[in-house]
Amino acid sequence: AKKVADLFAGCGSFALRLAARSEVHAVEGDAPALAALDRAFRFASGLKRVTSERRDLFRRPLTFKELNGFDGLVFDPPRAGAEDQSKQIARSDVPLVAAVSCNPVTLARDLRILLDGGYQLRSVTPIDQFLWSPHVEAVALLEKPRRRR
Repeated sequence: AKKVADLFAGCGSFALRLAARSEVHAVEGDAPALAALDRAFRFASGLKRVTSERRDLFRRPLTFKELNGFDGLVFDPPRAGAEDQSKQIARSDVPLVAAVSCNPVTLARDLRILLDGGYQLRSVTPIDQFLWSPHVEAVALLEKPRRRR
């Protein structure tokens, strides 16, 4: 993807990795996390452009119109999930979406919203990154077929 949105970007774990190949717009509500992302980007080399925006995505999700400018999107919300943001993603034309979650219940809810919006689930991968805890992350990859005009 040429241009990717990273929603609930935190300190840039995904944004900085994605920037090796794509322009990234990182959106995060926490000011210190966003400052860490910006600082890391300034000290990194070989990355494409990374822009950042401080925005509370629970109160003001990116709209489907704002999302339509992206070729890909990753979102990694807190345990509460991203219900309102998922509704906007579902209405968008973003062709590739990666949903990351630490809560299978809210992930299932958010994926249902995306599936109802025309996305197709390509894979779900559990990741046991916290070896001594019962917590498991999951990454779901979705694709929205292009509309014929």
